[in-house]
Amino acid sequence: MRMVDVIQKKRNGMELNEEEIKFFVKGYTKGEIPDYQASALTMAIYFKGMTEKETATLTQAMVDSGETIDLSGIEGHIVDKHSTGGVGDKVTFIVGPLVASAGVPVAKMSGRGLGHTGGTLDKLEAIEDFHIEMTKEEFVNNVNTHKLAVAGQTGNLAPADKKLYALRDVTATVDSIPLIAGSIMSKKLASGADSIVLDVKTGTGAFMKTLEESEALAREMVNIGKNLGRNTVAVISDMNQPLGFEVGNANEIKEAAEILQGKNVEDLRKLSLEIASHMTVLAEVFSSYEEAYAELEKNLENGKAFEAFRNFIAAQGGNIDMINDLNKLPQSKYKLEVTADQDGYVSAIDAESIGVAAMYLGAGRATKDDVINHAVGITLKKKIGDEVKAGEPLVVLNSDEENPEDSIAKVKEAYTITEEKVSAPTLIHKVIN
Repeated sequence: MRMVDVIQKKRNGMELNEEEIKFFVKGYTKGEIPDYQASALTMAIYFKGMTEKETATLTQAMVDSGETIDLSGIEGHIVDKHSTGGVGDKVTFIVGPLVASAGVPVAKMSGRGLGHTGGTLDKLEAIEDFHIEMTKEEFVNNVNTHKLAVAGQTGNLAPADKKLYALRDVTATVDSIPLIAGSIMSKKLASGADSIVLDVKTGTGAFMKTLEESEALAREMVNIGKNLGRNTVAVISDMNQPLGFEVGNANEIKEAAEILQGKNVEDLRKLSLEIASHMTVLAEVFSSYEEAYAELEKNLENGKAFEAFRNFIAAQGGNIDMINDLNKLPQSKYKLEVTADQDGYVSAIDAESIGVAAMYLGAGRATKDDVINHAVGITLKKKIGDEVKAGEPLVVLNSDEENPEDSIAKVKEAYTITEEKVSAPTLIHKVIN
């Protein structure tokens, strides 16, 4: 088999067979196929697309290119969730304990963040002494005992994806639906869960800016799961403004803990219950979404979900005093208000600009070598649809700088205030299963 023939076949819009796709993935991973030929193929895929069967085969080939995590020692039906990323997205810290409180095991492999704020692991490390590194035996034992563990990705998971993504990043082929879907799902499938719920974001703060793009990606990933024997559900949720009111690391942990204690931050609470409900139905603990939602809502109110959170933090070495008293979480030196220049209503918030403002404060990484400041971040005081008076705070900057000019300018840029009131955006656009 010759790589040039594979490239030509896809360039002409023809379907690649299983042997051809495996030949490419194996050869490129081993360094036998050069970057220029891999670039030609990914560009051909960008323009010609892939069939459902091709995408599933590509995903499985990327899974098979490295190690897979063996979770057979965990009792019960293991469920996992994945978010395509957003601003203020601390849903994992609510959903994990919620699902665990229903007796469903959640074994989550997570990563660090590059961009607006830290990733899941960075945020958890805002809790003093929290350990993200565990042996396989510790990880399995924690899930069996507490129904929840979150650890850093270990081993050589989907190395073909890692190599291909780096190539796509510099050849203008990142935004290809089959390649994005295959990339995400290869890592999820290699992580060993039985069922997966995907939170696919759409809007200004999302990777996919339009609902049409987000739905196409969601359907592609659900189809991959179906074709590869994993029950998969996708929830398309809005990211036209930050989720909840907190953007950062320690402050996002605080807001998640408050939800678990019964606080009603409407969008964050509703989305967390939505995702957790689908996860528990996939695990066959509840027979319907409606039953799951009602029972999980009770677990927010009766303290079971918060207790599951406390057990999870303690089991991974975290300082439980910081959870019992959330004011003991890292605090910034300054709290600075950014105020409105006019009366009116908030009609838009560019979520990505809020994320960048948080990164300027030190809450995220511009490069992979940057060090996260867990204490800094942004607290929103006004969201879309809210009335605001000139001089009222739009946000509070939790800053270690006395005058963070770049962050202030970015927040001002993010908010649009108009005379006419607008409604808050729809939170959950569609569920695909």
